[in-house]
Amino acid sequence: MVRAVPTGKVKWYDTEKGFGFVTQDGGEDVYVRKSALPPGVEGLKAGQRIEFGMAEGRRGPQALSVRLVDPAPSVAEARRRPAEELHGLVEDMIKLLETKIQPDLRRNRYPDRKTTKLVAEVVRAVARELDP
Repeated sequence: MVRAVPTGKVKWYDTEKGFGFVTQDGGEDVYVRKSALPPGVEGLKAGQRIEFGMAEGRRGPQALSVRLVDPAPSVAEARRRPAEELHGLVEDMIKLLETKIQPDLRRNRYPDRKTTKLVAEVVRAVARELDP
């Protein structure tokens, strides 16, 4: 009988102390120490999904040979607007381009500096939302 590899989400991990806990999918919290992390990984972030071997330690289950399932959640990505909100911003930007920029470009001229500066700021803000 093949046993499934335990998986879970990092509950918390203290990089300075070198240990933390993972909430096992459908189970209890599991202790994880730095020595169980893959080479080159210095710590884990809350919410990160991992797979791990498991052994019963003196104080309960311990994770062994951790494998990262998901990369650590990015702070920038965590701050991203919801997609539906971004959809509204993109629609507003398109309307702005259609009403303030396209008419002048159709007449073979550039819009005035004040308008282009304002529109460029909006386009850059939307771009930052798309690629934090």
